Amino acid sequence: MTDKANPAGFPKGSGHPIVYVREAELDSLPDELRRLPGPIYALHDEAGNRLALAPDRKLAFALARRNDLEPRSVH
Repeated sequence: MTDKANPAGFPKGSGHPIVYVREAELDSLPDELRRLPGPIYALHDEAGNRLALAPDRKLAFALARRNDLEPRSVH
């Protein structure tokens, strides 16, 4: 039987809302954050709205899980 919500049969998630984690675009950051060394990671909802910033990828994933969100990496 085919799942109408998942016709391609992709693996189902945890049931928590998905949040996308990617390196933030420097142009979208305030000046004080642009000056920090290394990349800054942004968490976005499914509509593309930025929800939070984190100083590294590992912390971005931890932040998402701590808030009952399911993080996904975006390139």
